[in-house]
Amino acid sequence: MTIESFKKENKSRKSKKEVDEKTPLLPTLSDEHGGEFNGASFSGAVFNLSTTIVGAGIMALPATMKVLGLLPGIAMIILMALVTEASIEYLIRFSRAAKSVSYGGVMGNAFGKYGKMLLQICVMINNIGVLVVYMIIIGDVLSGTTEDGIHHAGVLEGWFGFHWWNGRFFVLLVTTLAIFAPLASLKRIDSLRHTSALSMGLALVFLIVTVGITLYKLITGTISMPRMLPAVPNLASVFNLFTVVPVLVTAYICHYNVHSIENELEDRTKIRGVVRSSLTLCSSVYVTTSLFGFLLFGDSTLDDVLANFSADLEIPFGSVLNDIVRVSYAVHLMLVFPIVFFPLRLNLDGLLFSSARPLSSDNTRFASLTFGLISIIFVGANFIPSIWDAFQFTGATAAVCIGFIFPAAITLRDKYGIATSKDKILCIFMIVLAVFSNLVAIYSDAYSLIKKNSSPRE
Repeated sequence: MTIESFKKENKSRKSKKEVDEKTPLLPTLSDEHGGEFNGASFSGAVFNLSTTIVGAGIMALPATMKVLGLLPGIAMIILMALVTEASIEYLIRFSRAAKSVSYGGVMGNAFGKYGKMLLQICVMINNIGVLVVYMIIIGDVLSGTTEDGIHHAGVLEGWFGFHWWNGRFFVLLVTTLAIFAPLASLKRIDSLRHTSALSMGLALVFLIVTVGITLYKLITGTISMPRMLPAVPNLASVFNLFTVVPVLVTAYICHYNVHSIENELEDRTKIRGVVRSSLTLCSSVYVTTSLFGFLLFGDSTLDDVLANFSADLEIPFGSVLNDIVRVSYAVHLMLVFPIVFFPLRLNLDGLLFSSARPLSSDNTRFASLTFGLISIIFVGANFIPSIWDAFQFTGATAAVCIGFIFPAAITLRDKYGIATSKDKILCIFMIVLAVFSNLVAIYSDAYSLIKKNSSPRE
């Protein structure tokens, strides 16, 4: 992968008052709330970007192993990490060449205002879909879910029995008002570095407990080795393999937060190290979770693997470990929510108020956008039944554009003549693979849905 060298930029940058397509929607380094902000640290940036990546995608990855088999599944996770690193590198390189400090800015530089608007719309679709998934999982964990006619009890239902106050709607309403709204009201992404560090710690708790349970059951011989390769008895099953692509794509999408994190770094030249460190950490978590999650549950792995932890694991202290796994990850998602919400609000503001003053200086606009978006996400989470459905929709549409098609298109446009032949070949491969895989995934999903709806009449 080609990495261009760039001149170091001055660490202290004065905030600009003018608003144009290259000006960030929020100030970069600014004096907010009466305190001096001298720039985000490397570790804080890694935590924030890692938290952007490791959200709900980790819960659907064991189910991709069920479709692909263990070896191809792990290979695809690693391949997606490498392709993601390449796409972010292109994005950073052309942002520097265009002197742009936002993803929308570099898209606007390459393709004009309509290119910028298309990016903003895709970020909105992707992030709303992802945040809806977060709420669905939190509702599944705390209030329970029913899949294939089987009810998987939530944590609160298991502790206290069924009551109106631990039903899905009320639990999500309390979570939204008590946690999401206050964290989403912070105006600087670096303010979330501590909650991001805590969220990654909780994800590791989930991972460690899952690994421990799996190793115990392997030693006692109570689980068998899963399939190493996919089962493809017919053509329909071949098409079904492509349905995992949107899930894998969604699992790595973080491009919309790269510029926000870079703008607040004390030394912006370290952004490539931040990206590489975050992808390495997240890939390790993804591979380990997929491997041990699929080992533990095999072909019984559900679309949301957390739902599997509602059943009896048939081990000592199984119910306690189940609750630790589910509660730790539910709280993790609560802390991830504001990280993904941050660019969603920025891009909606840029789409609706492109000529207005910076969002951070207009409290009324800031509060209105925050309230409106959270309300939409809350309603969506109460009406969309499955995280697999939401992942496939966002992954097959907006996510693949944000993560692969747009960075590749910017590179192929090569307005500044800085792309190599190798870069362009890789970009063509990225676009062809993304378009083909997602068309097949959409076709397979539509075919399965039609077949499912028509089967009761036969």
